[in-house]
Amino acid sequence: MACYNIVGILVNHRTQKAEEVQKILTKYGCLIKMRLGLHEAGNVCSEEGLIMLQLCGQKEEVSKFVAELNEIKGVTAKLMEICS
Repeated sequence: MACYNIVGILVNHRTQKAEEVQKILTKYGCLIKMRLGLHEAGNVCSEEGLIMLQLCGQKEEVSKFVAELNEIKGVTAKLMEICS
């Protein structure tokens, strides 16, 4: 049975919180298989951003990663596990 760990990270006050979030993403970088970042661009540069990650690794380490992200005020991280 294959399982996929997907994390959605909502970042409010994106320009203020980006450095803090990036430090944690770098710390756990070996867990990240795929990363996609979304925010409004063009005439308006949104202060809210969404990051989608596909993770690998042990459940304990993934949980620790998500918990560290959730410790940042204005950041909400949710883990979803999908198994076949």
